[in-house]
Amino acid sequence: MLAMAPVALLAQLGGQSVFNSLDIPASARVAAMGGALPAIADGDLNLALYNPSLLDSTTHQSTSLSYVNYFSNINLGFASYAHHLDSTDITLAGHIQYVDYGNFTARDANGLDIGSFRAGDYALVLGAAKPIDSLFTAGVNLKFIYSNLESYDAWGLALDGGVTYINPKRNLTASLVVRNLGLQLDGYRDGVRDTLPVNFQIGISKRLKHAPFRFSVVFDQLQRWDLTTPEDNVVVVDPITGEVIEDNNFEFGDKLMRHVIFGTEFLLGDNFKINFGYNYRRRQELKLEDRPGTAGLSWGLGFRIKKFSLSYGRAIYHFAGPSNHFTITTSLSDW
Repeated sequence: MLAMAPVALLAQLGGQSVFNSLDIPASARVAAMGGALPAIADGDLNLALYNPSLLDSTTHQSTSLSYVNYFSNINLGFASYAHHLDSTDITLAGHIQYVDYGNFTARDANGLDIGSFRAGDYALVLGAAKPIDSLFTAGVNLKFIYSNLESYDAWGLALDGGVTYINPKRNLTASLVVRNLGLQLDGYRDGVRDTLPVNFQIGISKRLKHAPFRFSVVFDQLQRWDLTTPEDNVVVVDPITGEVIEDNNFEFGDKLMRHVIFGTEFLLGDNFKINFGYNYRRRQELKLEDRPGTAGLSWGLGFRIKKFSLSYGRAIYHFAGPSNHFTITTSLSDW
């Protein structure tokens, strides 16, 4: 009988800040490699939205469009353009990011249909980066954020900063990034200012010299050690007596792994790559205890056709289904 089966209770981290749509990976490549990718320096403009210090002269006149078919008919994406200034050796970029939550039915206190409304989040991101020397590059993103939920509006201002170390001789790249450092200028409620989803990250990538692989690891959410909540303990409860059957407390290794995101790229020449990622925290927060499936895993591919680079990413969040990410990039200088 189903009523006699023990019940497994899980929870996830969230609801502690506003403008969390800034952390949804719109780039197909980022989504395919676990959702965070600040440390690959190969001229991909899409990565500069997450790590501005990856902007350089190789992204000159690059333009990019990304689209995500997210959950529950939510659509999001971004458009980007970069331009390098030879006179100052500064690379500039502009990004427009949006999340469309769709159309909702408005109802009064009695549940009567009184019309409809829409909801969405939007951000204008202006970025700049400049080499410090032959090995280090520094960059910043300035974000102007707007959110509209029915008759409620909010405005925010945020800053991303990053420093990247690039050693071509060792095929090694490392980045230190702080994202979404800022404030809510005007909140949804009068006199109330909520916090932004600040994130400190360290990313390292290494390409093997004699094999077509590049490995990436990102240390995520370093500003906070414990990413669990009391509800994150796996508690199995007898549905009749209400007694706890099992209570597994989180150990040091679990808390450490919630900060780590792994990614791998299989590089098949200059025009084709296959991506894989594993996000441990996503898996722990969103898996079903009795059917964990492939939650936390992601994959994708990227290829170049003439003047266009096309990417697809598929991220598995939970048993209900994945998100699909599409990115197309070209350089105006090729036309």
